[in-house]
Amino acid sequence: MESHAVFELRRYRLRPGGRERLIGLFDSEFVEPQEALGMRIEGEFRDCGDPDAFVWVRSFLNMETRTDALAAFYSGPVWKEHGPHANETMLNSDNVLLLKPVDGTHPFSRNRSREQEARQTKGLVAVNICSLAPGTEDKFAAFFVAEALPILERAGARVDAVLTTERSVNGFPRLPVREGEAVFVWFEMHEDEDSLSRHQERLRKDVRWTSEVFPHMDSQCWRTIEVSRLTPTSRSLCTL
Repeated sequence: MESHAVFELRRYRLRPGGRERLIGLFDSEFVEPQEALGMRIEGEFRDCGDPDAFVWVRSFLNMETRTDALAAFYSGPVWKEHGPHANETMLNSDNVLLLKPVDGTHPFSRNRSREQEARQTKGLVAVNICSLAPGTEDKFAAFFVAEALPILERAGARVDAVLTTERSVNGFPRLPVREGEAVFVWFEMHEDEDSLSRHQERLRKDVRWTSEVFPHMDSQCWRTIEVSRLTPTSRSLCTL
């Protein structure tokens, strides 16, 4: 699989009852046309804690191909025909983080391929977002990879992606992103709610995690680390 260097974490606020309509439209009309232009839809998710939220991740080879692909898709016939129906389900679609892989990592490398889509999706994804002071992302990422990641994996998490802010100028301003922020994001995959609970209990019993590693990470964030629990849709490549 070709290595992509730019990722979007897109979180949409929907009108009440609109999520299943949007997922159906997204899966039937938007996945293949985007991927035909070089984008990859890494994952699509329902937010377990919010029935009116839809979360998805797409990736691009680089920033230049991102601009070209988005321009082609959003000016093309598929979006012209179906885009208004998608927009009818949304209250906002600008909660978007533009991200890049932490050095030495390969986000979503465990994703299944489109040829494996007949398999049932399963699993519970925990997305963790750390809001940092600008310029501290690289130091935070190095600490996470060296100190936190091994503990998380020993406690049972499958960490599928470790990402930080992509600071390049958004080349397609028609789709705004959250600019001027510094974030660090990691995706954990668990089998189910019970598996996640067991993982969290193991972390609570890990003295180094509770007394040193997590307190250090928490002290570097200017607000509480944001955690969302997601379940993959039937067409999500990010799944167990």
